[in-house]
Amino acid sequence: STSLSRFSHPMNVCSSLVSHAPKLSYGYTKMNVSKSGCRVFSANSTTAGAELAKKITERLGVELGKAVVYQESDKETRVDVKESVRGQDIFIIQTIPRDVNTAIMELLVMSYALKTSCANNIIGVIPYFPYSKQCKMRKRGSIVCKLLAAMLAKAGLTQIITMDLHQKEIQGFFTFPVDNLRASPFLIQYIQEEIPDYRNAVIVAKSPSAAKRAQSYAERLRLGLAVIHGEADHSESDMADGRHSPPLSRTTTGHKGLQLPFMMAKEKPPITVVGDVGGRIAIIVDDMIDEVEDFVATAEILKARGAYKIYVMATHGLLSADAPRLIEESAIDEVVVTNTVPHEVQKLQCPKIKTVDVSMILAEAIRRIHNGESMAYLFRNITVDD
Repeated sequence: STSLSRFSHPMNVCSSLVSHAPKLSYGYTKMNVSKSGCRVFSANSTTAGAELAKKITERLGVELGKAVVYQESDKETRVDVKESVRGQDIFIIQTIPRDVNTAIMELLVMSYALKTSCANNIIGVIPYFPYSKQCKMRKRGSIVCKLLAAMLAKAGLTQIITMDLHQKEIQGFFTFPVDNLRASPFLIQYIQEEIPDYRNAVIVAKSPSAAKRAQSYAERLRLGLAVIHGEADHSESDMADGRHSPPLSRTTTGHKGLQLPFMMAKEKPPITVVGDVGGRIAIIVDDMIDEVEDFVATAEILKARGAYKIYVMATHGLLSADAPRLIEESAIDEVVVTNTVPHEVQKLQCPKIKTVDVSMILAEAIRRIHNGESMAYLFRNITVDD
């Protein structure tokens, strides 16, 4: 249609997805909302949570959809959509603030409200997907991430745009398409432009489980790689999964002569830094930074091994509890996160925290989905391990 053709040429973001990214830029015309059959809503009831939605709509050249999201006096979530959405493509942008469960209910209630208002497609833009760390069976617990995926589908979502899932296999929990975008081009550009003498840096994985991500950064920046080995990673340990459920000591009615091989208990080795960090800039990379004790401990180890400057790069800056204070008092020189999660309060408490804006790639993903264009453009030079 005529309205879509005025909004059809791509933003210049492809160049940002290669190894040595030039200055990220965009250049596209504004979309005529009244004719395009597309609306963009924010499901956040807080001002801080709606900031990313405003940046995305500014880049798209559209106005934010008219809806009111609020909490009743009894803490129930209420959503009132103030305009017709019949037959239109709807994008719901939901950033996850500290009150995770309220944000989830806001998204579910708005999705269902739009579904019952006869929207054509309802696409959730959820840069940080909540409960993504609960994607494995742990003893007698549950895979909450899969439960949330089912709830979103039931509420009416037909697709999701997210960024740097904690485990890429989470996409298999959904019965509809999931576009898992990457923030690494923006963080790599920050390293190249904002870290003086970054050629003298080494990329660090704070645990062996983070080595693949660190290796991807190291190869794209042509830098060395170091891995911290021996530090316990409790959240991903075998002791926390379902292999020890039910308990080993129990009364059985099975064959008494059955002797299963004995599984040796893991013994934590002494902390070792695999790789040379002496006299170098250490850049620790991960997908999220929540409780910062592990990062602080890693920074102390690297400092003791001779690193003279330490950066932490992560996509999602949850920065829970006393994270700002601990960062400020630690050997970490700078923490760089994207704006997938609101963290303005934490930045006021700790000037070491810096923010990289990723609204550009989210806006381009919305534009491409609405126009029926290929999303492969946004995954150029992205491999399975990235």
